Amino acid sequence: MKIGELAERSGLAASAIRYYEQQGLLPKTVRGANGYRVYEEGALERLHMIQIGQNLGFTLGAIRKVLALQGTAYQDGLMQGMDLRLVEIDQLMETLSQQREALLDARQKLLELGLTGICQNTPEPILPPKRRR
Repeated sequence: MKIGELAERSGLAASAIRYYEQQGLLPKTVRGANGYRVYEEGALERLHMIQIGQNLGFTLGAIRKVLALQGTAYQDGLMQGMDLRLVEIDQLMETLSQQREALLDARQKLLELGLTGICQNTPEPILPPKRRR
């Protein structure tokens, strides 16, 4: 199929498909006698995998690594990538929870003291929570 049809069927712009190909996410295509790229049906499935990966927050680099694997290594790599992404999400949730608590505390202080009072009588500064690594 030509890139226009692949773009229509995948819901992606042709420029995005060309970009994925340049980035090694799609195998290099053959070109017809007319110079047009000709994609196999598998390209559509691969584009769907890329879209799913991006929607789950994976980087294109991480997606490229998994797509380069084959057989059981592909399945293992996919599961390992998901496990790592879950750890990242847990860390982000912890950071956001800490920031939320600090924001609620700062808001409460502002309500209790008023803006003028907090600017003039603050014995301790309101600081963001320390980031964990």
